[in-house]
Amino acid sequence: MSVLIYASSSDGKFKKSSFEVVSYGKKVAEELGTKLIALTINAKDVTELQNYGADTIVSVNNEALNEFNAKEYASVIQQVAESKESKVVVIDSSIDGIYIGPLVSVALNAGYASNVVDAPSSTSPFVVKRKAFSNKGFNNTEITTENKVIGLAKNSFGIHENPVTALVENFDALVSEPGVKSISIDKAIGKVTIADADVVVSAGRGLKGPENWGMVEELADVLGAATACSKPVSDLGWRPHGEHVGQTGKPVATNLYIAIGISGAIQHLAGINASKVKVVINTDPEAPFFKAADYGVVGDAFDVVPQLISKLKDFKAQNS
Repeated sequence: MSVLIYASSSDGKFKKSSFEVVSYGKKVAEELGTKLIALTINAKDVTELQNYGADTIVSVNNEALNEFNAKEYASVIQQVAESKESKVVVIDSSIDGIYIGPLVSVALNAGYASNVVDAPSSTSPFVVKRKAFSNKGFNNTEITTENKVIGLAKNSFGIHENPVTALVENFDALVSEPGVKSISIDKAIGKVTIADADVVVSAGRGLKGPENWGMVEELADVLGAATACSKPVSDLGWRPHGEHVGQTGKPVATNLYIAIGISGAIQHLAGINASKVKVVINTDPEAPFFKAADYGVVGDAFDVVPQLISKLKDFKAQNS
């Protein structure tokens, strides 16, 4: 028996969430008294994972897997889990992870707990704490099946260094011809992605048009943040759909989420509720977002944001 985690990567580099998944997997393995195995797909420096407790690193390298395909990635995880007799599989709760999780669960005939936020409170029975009700509450879920799949919520467990010397193995996975092929992929270059960001600066229709997005991008640059937008903004074509956050877009669980000119529709709030600190800037004091925010500024974004940028630049200059 072993615990298997899937460490996702992008262009061969591990995402921050992968180190959190390894840290979590190590804790689960210790509680079960077993070894932790980390699976990578087309990653470059796989030995990075041993810094967080991976006892064995299984490396799969296949050009057919250069583009993400949920069905094929789930199949690879299944093959490795069965080969290593892994009874617990841990993945992240990224957009890719949300697609993979149920497929792996079905393939392994396993119970699946998504949005898990803590190590098991008990291993016999196997009980985990999960976010529930659009991140407004928690529940304790018992997984009764022999095989178990856990989807770890982002920024919930933390990254913990636990250096070990890992055994690295290559694995020749069986990969079938994908039924869906990508014609083209547009990637933002040189920018922090929403998936990896600790801070997200988001804006809505209150900015009045795409020509005013410069100050949003400048604020994001100062904070080392990713930029995002509300659904109406992406629907209008002001910003790419990849920046749409919310229940119907990309859910975020950042350390800081700044909403500029976003009223706070229930679908948007449901997708960002997991963020630890939420700040809203809006001219309407009755905007729903103020009820969900930790901090709020009632004011015109065109006055507030430039001042905020200026103050942040001064603060960074004084502390550099």
